Amino acid sequence: MRRGVRLGVDVGKARIGVARSDPDGLLAVPLETVPRDLEGDAHARRIAELAEEYGAFELVVGHPLNMRGESTPSTEDAVSVAGQLAAIVDAPVRLLDERLTTVSAARQFRAAGRQASRSRRVIDQAAAVVLLQDALDRERQYGAAPGTALHDL
Repeated sequence: MRRGVRLGVDVGKARIGVARSDPDGLLAVPLETVPRDLEGDAHARRIAELAEEYGAFELVVGHPLNMRGESTPSTEDAVSVAGQLAAIVDAPVRLLDERLTTVSAARQFRAAGRQASRSRRVIDQAAAVVLLQDALDRERQYGAAPGTALHDL
């Protein structure tokens, strides 16, 4: 298991959930919900600030394929944001299949008796936590960095 903080990034149309790991790569925790800047790159600049602040050595961005594993407009959107991040962050950016992270996070909120519609900002962070925890668990299980490096697409 590689040592160091990682950021998990769950891209949405209105908001981007961000989570971070501990330096040992054991646990993902919510960090921030960043408003999406559809006209520019303010969201990418804020995530870059977080990466620098926490000393992240890698960013894991959700890659939302459809259930058949095919690309969708959301997939292209996430890849675009990953490209923005790769251009300004001094750390590799990896894409990880995240077909069900937001669904899983919303389900956890409902199970806890909270209304998903009133918790969207927190759900975005929780989705990033699910994504990053999955990445950490995969790396621990398989001994290799999970997902696909952005430059390998």
